[in-house]
Amino acid sequence: MANSASTTLDKSSPDSPVALRTPKQIAWAKYRANKVGVISTFVVLFFIFLAYGAPLVTRIFNVSSTDIYLDLLDDNGNPMGKFGGMSIAHPFGIEPGAGRDVFAMLLYGSRISFTVAIISSVSAIGIGMLLGITAGYFRGKVDAVIGRFSDLLFAFPSFFMIIALSKPMVERVESLGIVRDNGARLTVLIIFFVFFGWTGFARLIRSQALSLRERDFIMAAQAQGASNWRIITKEMLPNLWTTAIVFLSLSLPGYLAAEAVFSFLGVGINPPASTFGLVLSDAIKYWRTDTAYLLIPCIMLITIVLALNLLGDAIRDALDAKGT
Repeated sequence: MANSASTTLDKSSPDSPVALRTPKQIAWAKYRANKVGVISTFVVLFFIFLAYGAPLVTRIFNVSSTDIYLDLLDDNGNPMGKFGGMSIAHPFGIEPGAGRDVFAMLLYGSRISFTVAIISSVSAIGIGMLLGITAGYFRGKVDAVIGRFSDLLFAFPSFFMIIALSKPMVERVESLGIVRDNGARLTVLIIFFVFFGWTGFARLIRSQALSLRERDFIMAAQAQGASNWRIITKEMLPNLWTTAIVFLSLSLPGYLAAEAVFSFLGVGINPPASTFGLVLSDAIKYWRTDTAYLLIPCIMLITIVLALNLLGDAIRDALDAKGT
């Protein structure tokens, strides 16, 4: 009986109902229990593999984003056959007018969209984390300067500013000789996304940094003579990573959709490169004669954004210490 009781109360046993678990183990268990989150994770990883493995995937399907299949178009430039010329050789059909393979176009286009979203999200969160912690920890004049600058950016109509300043900014970047053509367009778009995107996260981090600054372990580190740099990097930053991870998972779909919108409006990259926005912009001209050309990129974009949003929700729920 004594041995049975000790086994039941053994907190080191993983099978014990009172076994102690670390926050990481608790978060992982909650994440695995979220079936929607797990499924969305596999969907996101699948599309990321297709995007960055586009050269391999297109080689397997024996298609190319640059080859032109004019023999598969009729005299009016429309794909021959049903559903936009879908076949085993061309799973998503042929692009009306130009004759390129839609499957290959979307794979290479999604790689550009994912790259813009990832770079923009990581950069905006990095800047927001740095300025938010700085404002919350040092307070006073530093907090006032950063706060008023973020207020100024909030006051700008960022959507119209990006459209209005995109062309002169692209010309300026090209004149510097850093990158040209679509490289310059993508660079400017990412700069705008980051410039206007860090403010909301910085305010969130500032509020948490203000709270952490008054915690006992921070005050103890200050009393022991720890430098501001050590307190920020060793004491405050580890307590803010959870917020950064959640914000990153939720901002990725936003930037992905934003890139598609600006490319649709002609602010992003230009042909012959492709993104979801460019394909949709071209598809609206053929929606009567080739509906599949419009529906396929729409469904693909909606699926990616929805999966990213569901993944973000799952990560947020798993890392929520107050959740059940």
